[in-house]
Amino acid sequence: MTIKVIIVDDQAMVRAGFAALLAAQPDIDVVGDAADGRQGVELGRSAHPDVVLMDVRMPEMDGLEAARRLLDPPPGVHHRPKVLMLTTFDVDDYVYEALRAGASGFLLKDAPPADLISAVRVVAAGEALLAPSVTRRLIADFAKQRPARRRGPSLRLNGLTPRETEVLELIARGLSNQEIAASLVLAEQTVKTHIGRVLAKLDLRDRAQAVIFAYESGLVAPGEQ
Repeated sequence: MTIKVIIVDDQAMVRAGFAALLAAQPDIDVVGDAADGRQGVELGRSAHPDVVLMDVRMPEMDGLEAARRLLDPPPGVHHRPKVLMLTTFDVDDYVYEALRAGASGFLLKDAPPADLISAVRVVAAGEALLAPSVTRRLIADFAKQRPARRRGPSLRLNGLTPRETEVLELIARGLSNQEIAASLVLAEQTVKTHIGRVLAKLDLRDRAQAVIFAYESGLVAPGEQ
């Protein structure tokens, strides 16, 4: 299956470079690009891409607002692409809000070409692109800037088994599936099964939202390791 991609970035060189790299892949088709968030929303609704590469800071409309509009479309618009935010890590606050809005993850603009190609494929397949190292950075940002967000444990946690709660907590601490499996002495496939059940029970889209839920629900406190 061909993955349809659009690139939304206010820098023409970035758009051209990413487009050339992705278009050279046999399973990826770049169907358009836009120079600001407003154009990106219009193109996202007309071109029906599978994945949108979205810069965070742009004129007219920033990537955060554009992502919100694409992921929460008005009545009558049924297409919801996957959104992969592009950042330079000096805008963690925007990235956090983008993940809460439903973005599937984020990628550094200076990531190696192979990482960009892999990211598009991972997000198109329905997975969240939130590597453990990135999760830890997100946790640190949460601890610094959002201590007031923490509340008491959410009643939604009551629907999880003790094992599922353990798995959710370890996801929130930035562990990979392999690391969770080693910590709980489980097979990696079993961990994947538990994660799937956690997401279904809590009505979460992906691993990124699971991390945010764990912190905002009070399961894990910022600063805990």
